[in-house]
Amino acid sequence: MTTTVTCPTPTPFDPFDANCPTRQLLDELSDKWVCLVLVALGPGPLRHGELKRRILGVSQKMLTQTLRNLERDGIVERTITASVPVRVDYELTPLGRSLMPVVDALKTWAQAHMDEVESSRERYDARV
Repeated sequence: MTTTVTCPTPTPFDPFDANCPTRQLLDELSDKWVCLVLVALGPGPLRHGELKRRILGVSQKMLTQTLRNLERDGIVERTITASVPVRVDYELTPLGRSLMPVVDALKTWAQAHMDEVESSRERYDARV
């Protein structure tokens, strides 16, 4: 069950305040499955099964929960097409597409710097 809280400070919202809705949104957006779902949907709509195949390791439950949360926030749209069987597609809304430059930049940074991060982890782990 999700609870709604109001930010105790006037706008602009303060994500450093634990009770501010921006903190809740940042918590949600920082989830690894959210980032991967957004990247997978970036090129265009996908069905649930296509998303599950694209995002290796995500459980049915986590994918469904992630999609519902993103739909609730207006980032993803779910479209049902009457057919046999029923077709359900997910795609980014305009709000979701506005988030893509940030998500793409984060993904690109991670890919470009993974060697450095792995080296740093190895050095750190050797000390501990």
